[in-house]
Formats: sequence, C-alpha cells, structure tokens
Amino acid sequence: MKLIIDIGNTLIKSAVFDGSNIIKIDQLKEYSEVYFENLFSVYSIKSCILASVREDNSKIEDFLTEKTKLFVLDHNTHLPFVNKYSTPETLGRDRIAVMAAASLMFNSRNILVIDAGTSITYDFINDKNEYLGGGISPGLEMRFKALKEFTEKLPLVHFDGEGLPILTGDSTENSILSGVIVGFTKEIEGIIYEYEMRYNNLKTIVTGGDNKYFDKLLKYKTFAAPNLVLEGLKGILDFNEKE
Repeated sequence: MKLIIDIGNTLIKSAVFDGSNIIKIDQLKEYSEVYFENLFSVYSIKSCILASVREDNSKIEDFLTEKTKLFVLDHNTHLPFVNKYSTPETLGRDRIAVMAAASLMFNSRNILVIDAGTSITYDFINDKNEYLGGGISPGLEMRFKALKEFTEKLPLVHFDGEGLPILTGDSTENSILSGVIVGFTKEIEGIIYEYEMRYNNLKTIVTGGDNKYFDKLLKYKTFAAPNLVLEGLKGILDFNEKE
C-alpha cells in the first residue's frame, strides 16, 4: 500500500492506495501525528509521496522518514512526462500532479486539464508527452470576493449551483451571479475552443472543487476526475519506484 499526501494552503489531503484503488481518503486542517500514527497502525504502507505548497514541512517529513520510504515532490523529481515549462522551479505541485495523471491516463493524446478550485488552472500536454504550460485565472469564490472587497457597496454573493443564473440580472445579486457565472463559463468554453482549434484529438479533463458545476454550465463534453491530484502523485511515486 502507498500513502499520498497533498498539503495545500488550507487543507492536508491524505489517501491510501491499494494498487490503483483509493481505500481511504481524508482531509485535515492541520498536521496530526496521531492521525498518521493510526494510518500506519491500520495499513501496511510501504512508501509515501509528499507534495506541499507550505514552506515548513519538517514535522511531517521527519515522521514519515521514520515510518516508510519517503519521496518529496519538487522540481527535480523525475516525471512521467517531459517538462518544457521555462521556470520549472515555480510550477505548482498540484499542476505537476494533474499533468502526471493526465499523461498516464491518456497517453499519446493532446490533453487539456482544467483544475477549478481557489484558482482556475489550465494545463496542456501534447501528444508527444510534452508539458508546455497553460494559464491561471481567479476561481469562482475569488471572483465573488473581489467584487465585495474592491467596491464600496456590492454585496458578497454565493453560487449554490442549484440553477443557472439569468443572463440579464434583475437585481444586484442576480447581476453579480450573471456576471461571475456566465463569465466563468464563457472563459472556460473559450479556452477549450482555442485549444481545439490548435490541436487535434483533444481530451479535456476537469478536476477541483468547482468541477461539480461543469455538467450544468458547459456545452463541451469533459472527463471528470475529482481525485486527479492524488492519482497523479500516486503515478509519480510509481514512476520513481520503477527507476
């Protein structure tokens, strides 16, 4: 069994894989040695990969080093694709992970991965298994919060995902919903369209917390993969253990 840990800005995601299957997945707000001690007491974990956006991971790294064979993802880690990003040391660990998963899932395809979370990231790997880069823009909540924070009178609005907003908002709240949600939708559809015009046989994968809205919002058919980051980290771990 293998332990996959993804430390983000707000949450720590942990998954135990048995072969290709996730048999346990959790989210923690903070590092808990008791939680990880329990994992190792219940599961026979042979190796682990840790990916983090935080600066100080010494506690968890020290713990894992004592318990198992540990890989820490950084820009020097061997990857199952060719990384042509001009500044690999600045490339987010989550972006590395989703592209690893995409390259392993759909080999020899042009692939666009859209990760819709706090930010929306667009990442592209071509049919030669070369990662070329992509784009970053504000996510849904960031857009709503920006309207509140940078204006005097606009309220903070939330999208519940229950229905599509009307195009012509008949109130301030509905106008914000229209502007943010329609803008979000048309941005994503426009970027998918631009990639389809440039690359044949394009596969579009969506992940992240807001991918649950895509079926209602987008006219394009996409492949949903909610655990893509964890699956990609697992793929990177497997790749390095085979070398």
